Amino acid sequence: MSASLSRPPRVGVWLIGARGSVATTVVAGCAAVTAGLRPPTGLVTEAPAFAGSGLPALSALVFGGHDTADCPLPKRAEQLAEGGVLPPGLPAAVAAELVAADAEIRPGGPLPGDTRDEDALIAAFTADIQDFVTRLGLERAVVVNVASTEPAPPPGPRPGSPRGATGSKGTPPSGGPGSAEPAGESLPPSSLYAAAALRAGCPYVNFTPSTGLHHPALAPHAAASGLPYAGRDGKTGQTLLRSVLGPMFAQRALDVRAWSGTNLLGGGDGASLADPAAAAAKNAGKERVLADTLGTTPEGEVHIDDVPALGDWKTAWDHVAFDGFLGTRMVLQTIWQGCDSALAAPLVLDLARLVARAHRTGLRGPLAELAFFFKDPVGQAPSALGEQYAELVRFARRLGEAG
Repeated sequence: MSASLSRPPRVGVWLIGARGSVATTVVAGCAAVTAGLRPPTGLVTEAPAFAGSGLPALSALVFGGHDTADCPLPKRAEQLAEGGVLPPGLPAAVAAELVAADAEIRPGGPLPGDTRDEDALIAAFTADIQDFVTRLGLERAVVVNVASTEPAPPPGPRPGSPRGATGSKGTPPSGGPGSAEPAGESLPPSSLYAAAALRAGCPYVNFTPSTGLHHPALAPHAAASGLPYAGRDGKTGQTLLRSVLGPMFAQRALDVRAWSGTNLLGGGDGASLADPAAAAAKNAGKERVLADTLGTTPEGEVHIDDVPALGDWKTAWDHVAFDGFLGTRMVLQTIWQGCDSALAAPLVLDLARLVARAHRTGLRGPLAELAFFFKDPVGQAPSALGEQYAELVRFARRLGEAG
């Protein structure tokens, strides 16, 4: 048998926001782990519990995507290495993989001056994805949204009103005139890409709090597509910690009176989340985790501050006021400091592998079993991280048993 015939089927990972910090770290990280240059730290699907799940190998993943930015992946990787996000020398070591992925990135939109209507944009995005799969001989492709958080769409825009473009996560989204919109509620950019994924017959993952498939106009299409999908908003830091601490307080019968938090963010996330509408979309998932795990909604809010000097790094601070036995008042404070791209990238790879396998086994609809990865998961799922992980392991076992 020839080498080409014996090679495992290749699986595409089509990234929305493909030239951003997260996407660049995904491509570089996958290449580094595949080549044995770095261990698979942070990759949940490389743990023993997933060994028999039939997931596509990291070496079988092929990357492409859409973006409105034009900075080539090799250059972006160099910038990330200078900022301490990628190890020194790694961009040069995986330069071939970065160049290959960059060659598969197509212009996103709507860009300034773009006069195409929504259906034309969706058709163009769909054609890009289908060409990627067909031309490279891929078995299937998973579309993953890792673009910057977009503001909630304004209610009832009039036909022809401008719409901002979706840029990379890690790169501020572009703004400017968009396409002429049809009468009625318009689709935000994230939903245009999600609609294209459905048309292309690809499962979809929303790693952001943007609307994506959650737009009501797409609900019937998602249901009729027979495709699996997952999301939304990757759980990488503050909410990850809350999904552990909330159950702890509830299980120890401690009365949480107030839970306040602050996020200091730099880079594109900080810039995009400086918009109150975008920040509100982000905070909704954080607050929901507390309400679900505590059984009540404590006082307090989450604030997000844009600190450009932090670059791709973030600091999350929480102040928890709670009562103990006999009403003794106590406080827990936590500080989470991390690199957003390095926290998110392995989860994106995990999700691409799991959703691709789910698609291959014939699963369809919302994959609530992947709630472990999200702040605001689709379907009915527990909110406590321990319960979510148990569900994930059971799901992995099912995938393996599917043959």
